[in-house]
Amino acid sequence: MTSQQNFRTHTFQTPFGKILALKENGVIKAKSIRYATSERYQRPAPVEYSSLEITFPDKTPVCPQKISPLLERLIGKTEVEKFQVDESTQYLTITRPEVIDENENLPVVVWIHGGSYEVGCGDLPTSDPSVWVKEQNIIVVAVSYRLGLFGFLGGDEKRPPNLGLFDIIEALKWIKNNIESFGGNSENITLFGQSSGGDAIAHLIISEGVENLFQRVIIQSAPLGFRLKRGKMSHEFFQKTEFLKDEEDPLKMTESYTEFLPSLMKYGLKTSMPFCTQYDYPPLCREEESFQKWKENAEKYDVLIGLNHDETAFYVKTAEEGLYTYLHEKILNRIVRKTTESIYEKPANIFAQNYAEGGGNIYQFTIHSNIKNNYIGASHCVDLPLIFENEIAWKDSGLLKDVPWKHVQENGKKLRSLWAEFARTGKISEDSERPEILEIRKV
Repeated sequence: MTSQQNFRTHTFQTPFGKILALKENGVIKAKSIRYATSERYQRPAPVEYSSLEITFPDKTPVCPQKISPLLERLIGKTEVEKFQVDESTQYLTITRPEVIDENENLPVVVWIHGGSYEVGCGDLPTSDPSVWVKEQNIIVVAVSYRLGLFGFLGGDEKRPPNLGLFDIIEALKWIKNNIESFGGNSENITLFGQSSGGDAIAHLIISEGVENLFQRVIIQSAPLGFRLKRGKMSHEFFQKTEFLKDEEDPLKMTESYTEFLPSLMKYGLKTSMPFCTQYDYPPLCREEESFQKWKENAEKYDVLIGLNHDETAFYVKTAEEGLYTYLHEKILNRIVRKTTESIYEKPANIFAQNYAEGGGNIYQFTIHSNIKNNYIGASHCVDLPLIFENEIAWKDSGLLKDVPWKHVQENGKKLRSLWAEFARTGKISEDSERPEILEIRKV
């Protein structure tokens, strides 16, 4: 049976208008709802109420981007024919259980995807929350926002930075105003992000204009070691891409900026993430004030922050897979440990300590690999299939090459339960069952 024959719909009546959604596999999905619009290099403007029924597009809208061969090896091939390039990428997708009690107020988790602020979108098969939504009786809202040159590189009034952050803030306002029509609790919203998505969430805690938009955050594998002393690099990258600002073809823009990346190598490891949030511009504070701001805001938001033990292994160990002797592997393991510590681990520890000193409720976790002969261990992104269980989407992932799917399912179910408990209550009970691969503690 094709999905077309299995086509069942549901209409939500919301303050925003009537929204058509699809029923599939025990969940209802309202897909690719446009929450804002934008002109190039302008802040987003919210979309107003519509008297017409809002329907979903045939293809998933994505910000113009260059496909990353490394990410395709890590996670899986991108089926480009299923996506539509859109420079104004302010869309969100809501997934909720098909059957809920009348007047039920479900906890809401807002997914902010990663991809180095350069690639990806909110609505991918590898981040399909259906299993989690059904299992834990929660609502997941996946947000797409502007990336790369369009959302995360700026330096003056004509090309301001942090536009992608403003997009996310606009999405959160939309969710706050409309989520109750979907059975969600507008007073229990958890932001959940991985990699650059986690970095974005950490910075939303100290952004202007986010009051009462969320209560908790889950930050997975945020490269907080890349956040400081980026000013010179960003300025140089901004100047070198100035000639692209009026290019009509957005895909030409994404093709062209990459030729300048080698010239930024002098700035060290952070060059591997050329786009990022930029301090000293709205909605953020000055760089030197950021640490104190987190401490001041610590009592406002519950935090769950952590990483995978071997974050950089996929990048380091699979560059020329098969050419290494045992001695080389020892050296590689040392490189993985050092880079994981400097980019992820130490900055997360410092963040957590500072936050706890500010009176914040914060938990820290590490995910390990306990599978023998798993060459890359618990690398970057290994947490994603645990939360977003979707065997078809993950079957070709290089990340899971030596990992039995049953292992992903067993550990994933326990991890999803803990993360949902945190989203519901802001706590993780000592009595809650933990997966073997997880270390977690309250700071």
